[in-house]
Amino acid sequence: MNKSLLMLLCSTLAIQSSMAANTTALSAQIIPVGIAPHPKALAANPLLAKSTLPFEYPVFDKIHNEDYAPAFATAMQLHDAEIKAIANNPAKPNFDNTIIALERAGQTLKRVDTIFFNQLGANTNPSLESLSGDLAPKLSAHQDAVFLNAKLFQRISSLVNQKVSLHLDAESERLLDRYYTDFVRAGARLSRSDKEKLTSLNAQLATMENKFNQNVLKETNASALIVNTKEELAGLSATEIDTAAAAAKAKGLEGKYVIPLMNTTGQPLLANLENRATRQALHEASVNRGSHGGDADNRAVTLTLARLRAERAGLLGYPNFAAYSLEDETAKSPAAVNKMLSELAPAAVANAKKEAQELQKIIDSEHGGFELAAWDWAFYSERLHQQKFAFDDNQLRPYFEFDKVLQNGVFFAANQLYGITFKERKDLPVYQPTVRVFEVFDADGKSLALFIYDMYARDNKRGGAWMNNYVDQSGLFGSKPVIANHLNIPQPPAGEPTLLTPDEVKTAFHEFGHALHGMFSQVRYPRFSGTNVPRDFVEYPSQVNEMWAVWPEVLKNYAKHYQTGEAIPQDLVDKIVASGKYNQGYTTTEYIAATLLDQRWHQLSAHEIPIDTMKFEATALKESGVDFAPAPPRYRSPYFSHSFGGDYSAGYYAYLWSEVLDADTVEWFKEHGGLSRKNGDWFRQQLLSRGGSIDPMQSFRNFRGRDPQINPLLVRRGLK
Repeated sequence: MNKSLLMLLCSTLAIQSSMAANTTALSAQIIPVGIAPHPKALAANPLLAKSTLPFEYPVFDKIHNEDYAPAFATAMQLHDAEIKAIANNPAKPNFDNTIIALERAGQTLKRVDTIFFNQLGANTNPSLESLSGDLAPKLSAHQDAVFLNAKLFQRISSLVNQKVSLHLDAESERLLDRYYTDFVRAGARLSRSDKEKLTSLNAQLATMENKFNQNVLKETNASALIVNTKEELAGLSATEIDTAAAAAKAKGLEGKYVIPLMNTTGQPLLANLENRATRQALHEASVNRGSHGGDADNRAVTLTLARLRAERAGLLGYPNFAAYSLEDETAKSPAAVNKMLSELAPAAVANAKKEAQELQKIIDSEHGGFELAAWDWAFYSERLHQQKFAFDDNQLRPYFEFDKVLQNGVFFAANQLYGITFKERKDLPVYQPTVRVFEVFDADGKSLALFIYDMYARDNKRGGAWMNNYVDQSGLFGSKPVIANHLNIPQPPAGEPTLLTPDEVKTAFHEFGHALHGMFSQVRYPRFSGTNVPRDFVEYPSQVNEMWAVWPEVLKNYAKHYQTGEAIPQDLVDKIVASGKYNQGYTTTEYIAATLLDQRWHQLSAHEIPIDTMKFEATALKESGVDFAPAPPRYRSPYFSHSFGGDYSAGYYAYLWSEVLDADTVEWFKEHGGLSRKNGDWFRQQLLSRGGSIDPMQSFRNFRGRDPQINPLLVRRGLK
C-alpha cells in the first residue's frame, strides 16, 4: 500500500478521500464549498480541473513538473476558503452544513496531492523530489490549520453532544463520531501553546519522513552490486545475466554486471548465486544501506523521527507513539501486539534454528568449511528444497509468464469469484511506456473501475509493491475508482519474456486483493471508502486473495509453459502444495524481527530515545529473543520505510495480525466449496464493499459468523 504525504500526515482527515456517496439532501443553510479556480488557471494547469477522460483518469500526457507547485498553492488556498466558510457559517451547526460540507471540501487539493505523491513513488525525478521536500512542512501546516481550527471543532462537538436528537442512520452517526475522534487525536483539545508545539512537531516530522524516504531510494540505487565477471554470477539463468549486463550498460559500465537491490534485506538472486563471495557482497550491500556514512545515511534521521513521534505522542497525552497509533487500530494497544509477538516469536526462532541445522548439514557434507551465514540461507534453502521436493524456482518460472499470470490467473480468479471482466485500454495516456490500463466491468456489464498496472522496477520508482488510488469511488461526487497496482519485477531484455518467481506471482495476487477492496467500495461517505480501514485490517483482504494463486482451478488456467503452452505438470503442482510450510521458521522470524524493531522504536518515550541507531537495534533484537544472525530482520532500521517512512509506523505488525483473519477466511472458503460466485459475492457484500462504514471487526463477524480464531494461522506457519 502507498499513501501520499498529505494522507500520511493526517490519515484521519476526511478530506483526504473522495470515495463515497452521500444521499442526504443538503439543507438550504449549507455554505457552498466547491469554490472554483479562475478559468484561466484551469486552462493553464491540467491539475486544477477535473479530467475529462473516462473515470476522471489523470491526463498524464499533459501534466509537467512545473504544474505541481502552482497547483498546490491554488488548491490549498481553495481549501482554506472552504474550511473558513464551514467554520464561520452563521447558521446553527447541523449534519449537512458541517459534516457533509467537510466531506465535500478539499477536492481540488485531493486531486493534486494524489497525482503528485503517487508519481513521486512510481515515477519520480529530481524536480519532484525537491518539491516534495518544500511541500512537506507546508502541507503539514495546512492540515494543522484544519484540525486545530477551534470554531470548526466547536461545530463538530456541538453535533456530537446532540447526536441522539439528530436521528442519524448508523453510517452517518459513525461518520460524525469519526470526525470528532479524528480532530481530538489531531490535537483539537490542546491549549493554544500546545497547539503551536504540535504544529512545529508535525512540520518537522513531515520534513524528516520525506528525507528518510528519499534517502532510502538514493541508497538503494547507489548500493546496486557491480560485478566484474560473468563467472561471479554462476548459477543465474542466461536471462538474469543478460538483465544484469543490460543494467550495467545503462549505467555506462559496459562489460560489467549490475544487480539492483530490492527493498527487503533478502535479495532474490541469493537463492541461485553459487559464488559465496558474490552472495556475501550482495547481502552486505543490502544490509549496510543507510548506515555507512554519506549524504543518504539514515541513522540520525531514524533517531530524529523516533524522538519527534514520541514527543508528539506525549503532547497528546500518550506514553509513547505506539500507544497513540494502536489506539485507533483493531489491536487497540501495544500490550495486545506484544502479547501476539511474544507468543509467536519463540516458536518461530526455534523452527528457524532447526531449519538452519539442516542447511548446515548440507554445507558440512560438501566440506564447505564455514558456518551458515545470512547470505547462505537462500542458496542452501533452495538446495534443500530441491532435495525434499525435487523442484526449484527455475523449474517453475517458465510456467509463470507475466501476462498469463495476470490475465489467466489474477483476472480469471476475480471473474470466477465476482463475475468481473477486463478490457485493456490503449487509448489512455500512461506515465511510462510499460504501464498498462484496463477497464473493469461488473457482472451486469456496467463499468466498475479503471485499473492501472505498473509492473517493472525502475531507478526512479520506490521499492516493494503497493496499491494506490488515483480516483476514489464516490456517490457524493459521482466518480468511479481508478486503482493502481505497482510491482518491482526486473524488466528482461527486449524480446525476452517476463517470467515470474513464485513470490512475484503471490505478490501479484496480493496487490490485486487491495485493488478489489478499492474497486468494490460501495459506501455513502468518502471517509469510509475502500481501503480507508485500520492498517491492521487493510492487509487482510489482500492476503486472502493470495490463496487463489495456488488454487487448482486457477493455477491450471495460467501456469502454462511460455514456449510450449504445456500446462504445469500435476506432480509439480502437488510438490508446490506439499512444500507450503517449508522454510516458515525463517520467513516468520525475519518478519517478526522487523515487527519487534518497529514496536521497540515506537514504544519509547521521548527521554528514552537512544544515541546509537545500530546499537539500539542489536540490543532490541537480542532482548526480544530474535537475534539469530542467519535470519536477519526483513528490514533494518535505516531502510525500514514501512516504519520510518510513514506508512506503517508502529504498524508493521499489521501483516501478521491480518493474517489471523486471512487464515481463518481461507478455511471458510474451503469449507464452503472454494472458488464460486456465491462465495465471492458474500465476501464482497459483507466485507470488500463496506470499507470503514462499519467497525471492521464487525464486518468480519458478519462475514464469518463469529470472531476470528488463531489456530489456522498457527497451522499454516508450522507453529502448531
